Amino acid sequence: MKSIKKYQQELRALLSPEERRLFATLKTPQKVQDYLDTLEINFEESGETLMSPRRVVRERKAHCLEAALFAAASLAYHGSLPLLLDFKTLPIDEEHVVTLFRQDGLWGAISKTNHAILRWRDPIYKSVRELAMTYYHEYYMDDGRKTLLSFSAPYDLRRYTLERWVVAEDELDWLPEEIDAHAHFPIAPRALLCKSRKASTLERRLLANTEWQRKA
Repeated sequence: MKSIKKYQQELRALLSPEERRLFATLKTPQKVQDYLDTLEINFEESGETLMSPRRVVRERKAHCLEAALFAAASLAYHGSLPLLLDFKTLPIDEEHVVTLFRQDGLWGAISKTNHAILRWRDPIYKSVRELAMTYYHEYYMDDGRKTLLSFSAPYDLRRYTLERWVVAEDELDWLPEEIDAHAHFPIAPRALLCKSRKASTLERRLLANTEWQRKA
């Protein structure tokens, strides 16, 4: 796997001048999150997509994995590792992906979602597991059932060429399967998860609060 310095150099050379100007402004994870918050949620009205960071910039919309890839590319542009964190759930729910980062030796996460849950995490966590566990009580269905089963080891995107994921024009349909095959760790034993208390009525009301609405 290439050094992050080499990867950074190749990324900067690959981007267009306009893309470089944008990435240059996103100097911290906090600024990356601020930028992602300005993008509409990708509701995939015309069918499922998995856009590269280049296409996200052009389309100005993203769902969670598209946003995570953009955030990872932004971090790599500034010399930080492009790391993803994947969450697996019960089949009744949707998985989520965030971008990991470290500041002063502590872990945080960049996240794009349309709800009041599963969002940004400040860098205050000593380990990836500690950070991942904070998402457990936010991962629930309309009926209150909690669904989070496991989280991945940090997934380093340097295993791929930049052309394959940062500036690709084709859908990145191949990527979710590769992330799924990466090492995952259980949140807790299944027997204990089955005993989890359902989210309260007040908590469930949060699911009705969305940031972006589907266009008519």
